[in-house]
Amino acid sequence: MSPQPQAAVGAPLSRVDGRLKVTGQAQYAAEFDIDGAVHAVMIDASIGRGRITGVDTADAEKHPGVLRVIHHGNAPTLPYRDNSGSNNPPGRRLRVFQDDRVLFHGQPVAVVVATTLEAAQHGASLVKVRYDAEEPSTDLAEAEPDKPTDYARGDAEAGLGSSAVRLDVTYQLARNHHNPMEPHATIARWDGNRLTVWDKTQWVMGTHDELAAVFDLPAEAVRVINPFVGGGFGSGLRCWPHTTVAALAAREVGRPVKLVLSRRQMYFGTGFRPSYEYRLRLGSDRRGRLSAAVHDIDAETSSYETFTEAVMGAGQMLYSMPNVSQAYRTVPLDVNTPIWMRGPGFASASFAIESAMDELAHELGIDPIELRRRNEPDEDESNNLPFSTRRLRECYTVGAREFGWQRRSSRPRSQREGDWLIGLGMAASVYDPGRFPAEARARLDADGTAVVETATSDMGPGTYTSQTQVAADALGLTMRTVTFRLGDSLYPQTGPHGGSATMASVGSAVVDACDKVRQQAVKLAVEDRKSPLYGVDAGDVVVRGGRLHVKGSPARGETYQRLLARNDRSHLEARGSYAGPPAPARRSYHAYGAAFAEVAVDATLGLVRVRRMLGVYDAGRIISPKLADSQAIGGIVGGIGTALLEHTVTDHRDGRIVNANLADYLVPVNADVPEVRAIYLDGEDNDGNALGVKGLGEVVQVGVAAAIGNAVFNATGRRVRELPITAEALL
Repeated sequence: MSPQPQAAVGAPLSRVDGRLKVTGQAQYAAEFDIDGAVHAVMIDASIGRGRITGVDTADAEKHPGVLRVIHHGNAPTLPYRDNSGSNNPPGRRLRVFQDDRVLFHGQPVAVVVATTLEAAQHGASLVKVRYDAEEPSTDLAEAEPDKPTDYARGDAEAGLGSSAVRLDVTYQLARNHHNPMEPHATIARWDGNRLTVWDKTQWVMGTHDELAAVFDLPAEAVRVINPFVGGGFGSGLRCWPHTTVAALAAREVGRPVKLVLSRRQMYFGTGFRPSYEYRLRLGSDRRGRLSAAVHDIDAETSSYETFTEAVMGAGQMLYSMPNVSQAYRTVPLDVNTPIWMRGPGFASASFAIESAMDELAHELGIDPIELRRRNEPDEDESNNLPFSTRRLRECYTVGAREFGWQRRSSRPRSQREGDWLIGLGMAASVYDPGRFPAEARARLDADGTAVVETATSDMGPGTYTSQTQVAADALGLTMRTVTFRLGDSLYPQTGPHGGSATMASVGSAVVDACDKVRQQAVKLAVEDRKSPLYGVDAGDVVVRGGRLHVKGSPARGETYQRLLARNDRSHLEARGSYAGPPAPARRSYHAYGAAFAEVAVDATLGLVRVRRMLGVYDAGRIISPKLADSQAIGGIVGGIGTALLEHTVTDHRDGRIVNANLADYLVPVNADVPEVRAIYLDGEDNDGNALGVKGLGEVVQVGVAAAIGNAVFNATGRRVRELPITAEALL
């Protein structure tokens, strides 16, 4: 087939759902008006570990409007059948209201259902829960780790021993919370034995499968609806207990139930980026050629589940070296389970690795970019596979030129503007984008418009828009004649909306479905004696603006409408799919980048201000430059937060999060982000997906915190190895 003209893909188009969002017409999980819905408010444990010895509900049940108070003493037993396809580990879920155990501060212990939100809130305040409290373990530094996950090549200890230059440094990374604008919320309704939920989720099918498992329902008896998500950053990548609670409450009271988490409850109930202690021993020769690295990584997890993420990946393949060993230990604590957060694993590892590379460059007197160039591998040394594309050298070159790297002084604390010390720093970025099996359905109607459906989500990157672009070009239609629908488990199945996987996975399925529909139309035309295209080789026909014509001869052709009307066809329809990445892998498939930062540090007060940032990315084909800029700016802003502001503070006496609100948990505001720019290298990565994309949403946060930390060192001469970087650390 002739390649389709690309009119939409690559164009800087505005969001197709933008007007709905700015006018308030986009409906989020808590905004659906469901007839007869009542309200639920959860009651959370006020201890960090122990047992519930009593629940006094008498006063709450007397309060006007209160319908039920449900807790472990009166809740029905839920099946929680094994479901290996779910997004939770089989048999290790938090089983809400199923026993008297308290595993962490903030664990749901009861729920009040009432006719109004106010009645539910006041009713919740009247419930008295008594506990037999135990001392919780919530301090990463004090707890006993699990058996490590290991990786090794060569002999790292021997390699270190023979290295001319050695570093032995430990980095501390604070726990971070996602804090999306939209709070997590669920509306649940039962119709007989059929369950429908309107839920804030980044994985429609994961929530669907989990609810089917918890309530032991057949797949066709559960429906999950989720057309819009007001930010997620990973917090919606599993089905959390509040969704189960809403469904349980709805079944118990026989009414639809709406449950919305408070901002405080989100700190205990929807996961977080785990804190890390990351010791890195690094060895090289005098010219900066790396010889060995030993990574010892401790990360928090919960006592009832083991959460892991890809924190080992970057240390295995980012730089060339013959000897590497890694030990990744999870540390079970009395906390709720962590979850993936933007740039998961790689963002945390990059702070340690890229800070250490900067320390080594300073020790050797080598420019940080040059040190990285000297250690560029020819292949992925973790698996001996060739790279699909790896253009880090070009990222360095373009970034250095565009950022003015030549103005950086190699001598720390040598550039000053009045009271402000000025520093420049950089870091490499890498991420392993996900690719999951996905399906899509496309229908071309007789009026020349099309509808494309798939069960993915859109937490903000612009999925509605980018998938409409892909579909429009594959069908040869304009953007305004294509409607893309998502967020419903009745649509064809997809994987999670995260891990930079959506464009490659869902986009490939959309292309497949739309190509099949277009090919049906072309076949119909070339076999139709009344068509101007009769007898033409189908491979010579392209479609543009809804009109089929011979490539190079636009006058010879006809519209979709005319073709379908003449053949008495109401529509053409096809289902497309994407199988996932090749197995076994043929190439090492990663997105890359280089982050550059300029900071100013008040020499007297230790205050750090980011002046400007630049990211240069090797992320394959860019479907929408405008959406890509939104992703890059958002990721860089997130990295600024990690570097300078974000820090969850826990009172280890009872496991309470002290700053569980947006007044005390600091995130960047406009004044913290003066100038951010992103550059995307031209090119495609065609390893295993039809679009040539790699995914951009994760890699843009990786390396940002390290670049800022390296710039702070360049400005002050003080190396801060603990995030966030505070004024106290610089005084």
